[in-house]
Amino acid sequence: MDDRTRSGIVVPGKAVPRGRFPHVKIAGDFVYVSGTSSRRADNSFVGVEVDEFGATTLDIAAQTEAVIENIQDILASVGGRLSDLIQITSYLVNMNDFRIYNEVYARYFDEQGPTRTTVAVHQLPHPHLLIEIQAVAYLPALSAENKKEIHP
Repeated sequence: MDDRTRSGIVVPGKAVPRGRFPHVKIAGDFVYVSGTSSRRADNSFVGVEVDEFGATTLDIAAQTEAVIENIQDILASVGGRLSDLIQITSYLVNMNDFRIYNEVYARYFDEQGPTRTTVAVHQLPHPHLLIEIQAVAYLPALSAENKKEIHP
């Protein structure tokens, strides 16, 4: 495997990672998507409302949808689609959100979709985050020529 197929990509227009890691990395026919949240490129968050007194309301449905849409955009940047996903690991801050998270998830995937593990975590990198998802996709159609275009 040459260096082009192992290089990481930070996707323009997406929130810049809060550390030194890529949004996505290609290794042969596999595409690995780093943990992704509902954070926008301007560092605001989908599914967060703060009133004039500073009280915060967090929406797991909106955040779950935004995370999946962000993963969709990241995959599209390397020629992939959500249907190419083979594994998802979801991290929830509160398992009481599992039912609503599952309802939103089911709008995108069914039993033919990726395998999935969902775990509870103490916290995520920002107090407004309720969910983060990392994923693996399989893209055998990502030819050597496409890889050269993605990784000049």
